[in-house]
Amino acid sequence: MSNVLTIHGGKPLKGSVTVRGAKNLVPKAMVAALLGSKPSVIRNVPEIKDVEVVTGLLRLHGVVVEHNKEAGEIYMDPSGLKIANNAEIDAFAGDSRIPILFCGPLMHAIGAAFIPDLGGCKIGDRPIDYHLDVLRQFGAEVSKEPGGTYIRAPYRLTGAKLELPYPSVGATEQVLLTAVKADGITELKGAAVEPEIHDLIHVLQKMGAIITVQTDRTIRIEGVPELGGYNHTALNDRNETASWATAAMVTDGDIYVEGATQRDLTAFLNVYRKIGGDFEVSDAGIRFWRGGADLNPLVLETDVHPGFMTDWQQPLVVALTQAEGVSIVHETVYENRFGFTDALIRMGASIQLHRECLGSVPCRFGQRNFLHSAVISGPAELTGTDFTIPDLRGGFSHVLAALAAKGTSRATGIDVINRGYEKFFEKLEGLGADIEIPIKVK
Repeated sequence: MSNVLTIHGGKPLKGSVTVRGAKNLVPKAMVAALLGSKPSVIRNVPEIKDVEVVTGLLRLHGVVVEHNKEAGEIYMDPSGLKIANNAEIDAFAGDSRIPILFCGPLMHAIGAAFIPDLGGCKIGDRPIDYHLDVLRQFGAEVSKEPGGTYIRAPYRLTGAKLELPYPSVGATEQVLLTAVKADGITELKGAAVEPEIHDLIHVLQKMGAIITVQTDRTIRIEGVPELGGYNHTALNDRNETASWATAAMVTDGDIYVEGATQRDLTAFLNVYRKIGGDFEVSDAGIRFWRGGADLNPLVLETDVHPGFMTDWQQPLVVALTQAEGVSIVHETVYENRFGFTDALIRMGASIQLHRECLGSVPCRFGQRNFLHSAVISGPAELTGTDFTIPDLRGGFSHVLAALAAKGTSRATGIDVINRGYEKFFEKLEGLGADIEIPIKVK
């Protein structure tokens, strides 16, 4: 059977789904286990592809990994840490960008790391320059060779005074995972301060790290010679929550997201309500539904936390195709994140992309020929079509549009969604979606 998801649209999604640990935290916390002299345990682990990738990479490096999927718990013992075979590491390169975060922990443990040419979602340039520059400032030697990059630590890494030109989440994670065992003090200015960053700091603090987060995006890390293990329950995935919330609004459904937390969704919930969605918060989760007959247009800019997250933008664009009037979305985090709109336009959406910064403040992509602003006119009648899923959030958005459309759509490349959405197809069926799932992805 071909790997095609068939979607028969026009049916509201109703019911409940459960979200577990954040995709943007759990794999990074697993990498942090490399820094410890004792075993670590991470709980609330989702069954997603990125977790499988990190599990494989840890095992290649000699870490004992035991994954109890039913309990959502992973045990990791790094006592047998070793150098891995480059060819085996390379086998994982197309699936994830996580390997770059192995650099600091591996240099502390075995003096070197090999990073294959990286894969991940094609949503922009996402260069690793930030990472390599950071590692050099700690004293690492970086050499680009065919197939990947070698990073070596000829001497013990030392603390550094760093400032990021942009609050990159990945680069901030790199600094944290490297600085905690470097000699001396590291000061990072312009750091990312997303909830997942704070949860990673909680993990490292449990291991024995000394980390201070100041109010001006400055993080100060005092290096320690040795770290222990950790026992940690990951925060829940706010991005998956936002995706299901938008699905409720777009399909005129009613979805209760168990595990959703209001604290990390403030910016999203404000926008959700402005568009015309409604929600009810309880201790165990949040219920989402469409608040009225018509959805409202709005002007929106993505931003780093505590702003409106870029990962929320793509599903929300689908909602705006159904709003009464003209909406403007200015993407300031990834320069090519509107590539997914091609399929929406073929479904009947009215979306125009622009190179100009159509927002209140010019961003770093202005005057650089990136199509990073969108003008969306609605409401548009969507009809089913065939499409290939381009990336994780764009893929969810395509499926969401197909669920709201009249007629039948067929999606290929659906394995991409498994990178960040646990049991995605099972959840769709549980919400009443009329879909036909290939046997191989059940």
